[in-house]
Amino acid sequence: MIGLTVIQPGIHSLLQDHGRYGHHSIGLTTGGPLDSQAFQWANRLCQNSPHCAAIEVTIGGLVLEANMDSSIALTGAAIPLTINKQPAALWQTHSVKAGDRIELGFAQTGSRGYLAVAGGFQASPSFGSQSTVPREGLGGLHQDGKPLQAGDQLPCTQPTQRPPSQRLAESQRPSLNTDNSAHCRVILGYQQQAFSAVQKQLFFSSAYKVTDSSDRMGYRLNGPAIKPSIGGILSEGICLGAIQVPADGQPIVLLADRQTIGGYPKIGSVLSLDLGKLGQVTPGGTVSFEAISIEQAHNALALNQRQFDCAEFEPVEVDSE
Repeated sequence: MIGLTVIQPGIHSLLQDHGRYGHHSIGLTTGGPLDSQAFQWANRLCQNSPHCAAIEVTIGGLVLEANMDSSIALTGAAIPLTINKQPAALWQTHSVKAGDRIELGFAQTGSRGYLAVAGGFQASPSFGSQSTVPREGLGGLHQDGKPLQAGDQLPCTQPTQRPPSQRLAESQRPSLNTDNSAHCRVILGYQQQAFSAVQKQLFFSSAYKVTDSSDRMGYRLNGPAIKPSIGGILSEGICLGAIQVPADGQPIVLLADRQTIGGYPKIGSVLSLDLGKLGQVTPGGTVSFEAISIEQAHNALALNQRQFDCAEFEPVEVDSE
């Protein structure tokens, strides 16, 4: 059952599955991958369920040793991958054998990569999920919310049949801006009435910088301050991607490890498809926003799902690995 050994954990490597749902009433957040599209593609390349646990690698530096024959795939940020010191392509399935050394360099574009293994990682779930939430001390390999550490033994299912060597064509991969920026579509919420037309125009016509205070809980932005007509609201549930505006007028986009309730006015919510792009931006990068309708959001989600379901992988000759 022991599939991979952690030799070096890298900057910040977390086990994540699709998330921990149904527990907001007791204050537990969802967790899960920041870039859900890259996460799902990594699993699909390994012929896993889209919800199987994978490793979210922030920036890079992860080194693993295989203890069994299997297959892996790395998607997301442009993180160099080698197997036994030989370069290996991203967005592609690779066979590994017991004793092979898997090394990830450091991100050249983006910030988060997703390493999946055939059959998925098999840590014990906490509240129905393996997702690691450090601030809650929940989930992960040891159910304590801690990142992976050197010496950790990652249990994996031995695949009865390994997936074929295949890759996702570049034209079908989620786009990743090389200039450390993201453009996010926003669905305005019912609290938009607390923001005047001038304030909304200011928000949607401005570029904001990602601050050093950004993390998996939320991205704190810095730019032109926007001022709602109300100073606060009664605390209420917060959805993924909600854009809170605190007293200083600097927006906060709430992400996978967000708190479950909050009392700041919210101008709207970022379309879930665009949260992955945002999660790839590192501090110092820029973010801009565009308002869309609910109908446009539904159409974008439906089209993306259709493209995911209908995508066909390109076969790869084994000799080319």
